This record gives sequence, C-alpha cells and structure tokens, in this order.
Amino acid sequence: MTGPGAGDAAPGARRLLLLIGAVGAGKGTQAELLSRELGLPHLASGNLFRQAMRDGTPLGEEARAYMERGDLVPDGVTIAMLTEELAKPDASRGAILDGFPRTAGQAEALDAVLAGQGERIGAAIYIDVPTDELVERVSGRWVCPECGTPYHRRSDPPAETGICDKDGTPLTQRGDDRPDVVRARLDKQVPPMLEVVEHYRRAGVLERIDGDRSIDEVGEAILELLRR
Repeated sequence: MTGPGAGDAAPGARRLLLLIGAVGAGKGTQAELLSRELGLPHLASGNLFRQAMRDGTPLGEEARAYMERGDLVPDGVTIAMLTEELAKPDASRGAILDGFPRTAGQAEALDAVLAGQGERIGAAIYIDVPTDELVERVSGRWVCPECGTPYHRRSDPPAETGICDKDGTPLTQRGDDRPDVVRARLDKQVPPMLEVVEHYRRAGVLERIDGDRSIDEVGEAILELLRR
C-alpha cells in the first residue's frame, strides 16, 4: 500500500482493522496485543455472542435461539451485534475485528453496512501460516483435567511427558485438537477464508503477514505495517 500507513483513516474517521487467519494462526492473540497497543477495542464475534446472551439483550436472545437449535447465527444478527458495539463510546476511535467475516458473502454484507455509515475496513491483515505448522500448533495442546493447567508439546511441555507438573495427573487432549480433526477443520475453514482474503485484496486493503514466527515477531511486524 502507498500513501498513509496501512489502516490509517482520514482525520476524524475511525480506524477499523480486520484480522484474518485460520485456527492456530494466533489472530486472537494478536488482536488482544493490538488492542492494548493501539487503545482500540477487540471485537471477536464469538465473545460478542456470549456476552450478549449473558446480558439477555434482544440480539443475544435471538442468537441463543439459533445456537440452541444447532444452527448458524444469521449474518444479519452478527453484523447487528458488531454495529451495536461500534456505536459504543469505546469504539469512537475505531476497533479491531476478529472472527467475522468468515466468507466472501459476509465480507460484502459487512462492507455494505459500513459504507452506509461512510466507513470501510482500513486494513485487512492476513496472518499466513503453513498448514503443517497450524496442525502442529493446535494438536500440540494438552491440559491437566484436574487443575486446568495448559501445556504444549513443543512450546511449553511438562517436565515429564504426558504428566502435569503441578499434581502428577495424566494430561488429556480435547477431541477437536487431535491432528486428524484439526486437518479436517482446516479443510473446511481455509477455502472460504481465502475467498475473504481475495475480497479484501481486490478492495486494495489487504496486508499479508508471515505468521510462521514467534508471537512477538508477528506482533512487531503488524505494528510496523501499521506505522508505515
């Protein structure tokens, strides 16, 4: 991108950033780091659903009805929740979106709502990580069923393989963290995600970040991008 730094908004306008990445890419972690560094709220769609349901808001109850039936929450409900959050005072300078849009159709719907308010996504940051590394990151996660202490086979292993350091309990793994399940999840998730990436590339706001690095290195790369 040329001209102002990636994600820069016109004077008086808000800075709306979007993080895109597959499971294991670390976009949630980076969104939290960016939120603290930039002073912008982190709007994760899953968290918005849970908070709205806890608060018993009309949109939360509408989302609950779909989720209890095992259905996907309609795009309109999700966008309405995001719109509500963007209308709050703490989002007056902007926000970091995470977890939505997941498809090109959702991206188009979000763009239309933002355009109606005279706004748009300033930068869509794609954290690109090779599939084998994503599988290693997710399938390496283990947890103590007694005390809840998390471990990772590669980055944070217990002193004795498979045993909790704190209480000696054998570690367990969530069913959806098994390598075969992770690959199946990626097979379903990645193609529509890449359509979102292409959508924002065509819009001229996409920035790709090499996510096959440490958390700190990826975070610094994103901040450097936004300072440009």
